[in-house]
Amino acid sequence: MNAFYTFIRDHLQALAASHLLPQPFEYEFVINALLCALLIGPLLGVLGSMVMIKRMAFFSQAVGNAAMTGVAIGVLIGESYTSPYLSMFGFCVLFALTLKYTQHRTTLSNDTLIGVFLSISLAVGASLLLFVSAKINTHVMESVLFGSILAVDHTDMSVLLVVTATCALVGLPLYNSILLASLNPSLAHARGVPVRVVEYLFVVLVTLVTVACLKIIGAVLVEALLLIPAAAARNVSRSLPGLVTLAVLIATFACVIGILAPMQYQIPVPTGGAIVIVAALVFVVTAVIRASTSRFRGASV
Repeated sequence: MNAFYTFIRDHLQALAASHLLPQPFEYEFVINALLCALLIGPLLGVLGSMVMIKRMAFFSQAVGNAAMTGVAIGVLIGESYTSPYLSMFGFCVLFALTLKYTQHRTTLSNDTLIGVFLSISLAVGASLLLFVSAKINTHVMESVLFGSILAVDHTDMSVLLVVTATCALVGLPLYNSILLASLNPSLAHARGVPVRVVEYLFVVLVTLVTVACLKIIGAVLVEALLLIPAAAARNVSRSLPGLVTLAVLIATFACVIGILAPMQYQIPVPTGGAIVIVAALVFVVTAVIRASTSRFRGASV
């Protein structure tokens, strides 16, 4: 794996030195970020479409904020504060499963319950971070909150690769079951789909992807990149396969341009913010196309 990565890095840097690629490709951390973008774009596009269909728009935001608590817990138990993945994954998965378990045992609407858990995660995370602030580098927390290409290292790339492989191996075979359980739980149950198990599995997959993407996008913006590409794709899609495909393309495009543009043109914008801004601009374009083209006006996915 390291040999393959070294080959790609050296080849891209040589092309940049020959002025066949933009100047940012000369830097290793930019190549790291771009390789991560090529992984998280398809992930966020596919999962974002499902999140939109299941109306879980704020779920990933709650999980992202819970990651701050995970970082603080990691520092308290002695984990490396630069890559506290064990505590972040552990706490966020527990947080997400608890949220989903509570949803099945309350009469509160989903948005109300997610709002309650979001508030709790913010309060607990802020309190714990204040307690351990003397042990944490401020830039580390900024990278968790807002994302930073400077913070992406080989550990982050390995974690993202493992999460991508896990989602592909688990999610793709069950994609139709997850989709049916989202659109028509009663029909899914009649066809033998374990609806409750599928729902919990989907929650775990979204949580894993959210935590793995924090270094690139940041906890504050990961929910936006899950939702905006899917929403933009829906504006100009007339079928579900078209929606998912276009969401993947938009998410990948936003990640790549959001990483390269600030470096190439020296724009003082955080990477996570630039990625979401690009996705938002694409959404505006698709919204204009839908409003001005009769072909998409009546389309509904």
